[in-house]
Amino acid sequence: MFSEAHQLSMQSIEGKTMVYTLRNMQWMPLGDAKRKRPFDSVVLEEGMAEMIRDDVQEFLNARTWYLDRGIPYRRGYLLHGPPGTGKTSFVQALAGELDFNIAMLSLSQRGLTDDLLNHLMLNLPPRTFVLLEDADAAFNNRRQRDEDGFSGATVTFSGLLNALDGVASAEERIAFMTTNHIERLDDALIRPGRVDMTLRLGEATLWQMEQMWDRFYAPLDPDGSKRALFLERVQQYGLVNSVSTAALQGLFLYNKDDPDGAVNMVGQLLMAKTPTMEVPKKN
Repeated sequence: MFSEAHQLSMQSIEGKTMVYTLRNMQWMPLGDAKRKRPFDSVVLEEGMAEMIRDDVQEFLNARTWYLDRGIPYRRGYLLHGPPGTGKTSFVQALAGELDFNIAMLSLSQRGLTDDLLNHLMLNLPPRTFVLLEDADAAFNNRRQRDEDGFSGATVTFSGLLNALDGVASAEERIAFMTTNHIERLDDALIRPGRVDMTLRLGEATLWQMEQMWDRFYAPLDPDGSKRALFLERVQQYGLVNSVSTAALQGLFLYNKDDPDGAVNMVGQLLMAKTPTMEVPKKN
């Protein structure tokens, strides 16, 4: 009976991504398994998504190489940049592409302690990425109490470091950290060994805008003439490398069957402009 129940459960999540969150001091599914997000549904800077995917795949194929050399078998990635640039969405798409699940945890979550964090990292569900969101927020106002008198997270800096690569830290782990403010992170947190690849997911490039246009409007713009006009307009308004992909998607969703409307409303994106920062780097 238990075997049949397990088999039925596995069949129910086949082709889907299970998301786990912290509940009752342990990882628990966040609702039902979700349909896999297509890998190409999150448009990053040209070549970046494939580079990360290939790096993860290479790591997955190198288990024996790590073990033979006594190197801890784990890999860490830091995705940083302004809000709305696809950091969390990309991890979801990558999980779907590689048949992984996701264990999501905010380091500023109420009740999170060093011991609990270490326990969670040591007890991840099989074939699951761990996603530590808003890494910079973990150390902001930790001593403050909420209105109900409950203190927030009490994760210490040393506790986080130990959970990532201390003596008792987990093996066979792939961790993603996200932050909107990399400048607030201590260098010790993002050194090689804890974070093996650091990438900035920035504002939409002209290439990203073109790819996103085609995802929404290719059937409605077969000759690409409206796309050319759209790209001309965004350059005239100075929006290239200045607006998030989330803002761009919002414009397209509002005009989901109306490419002419998207062209005419380009100026609305001026309200979503953000400053440009540094380029991605690999440790």
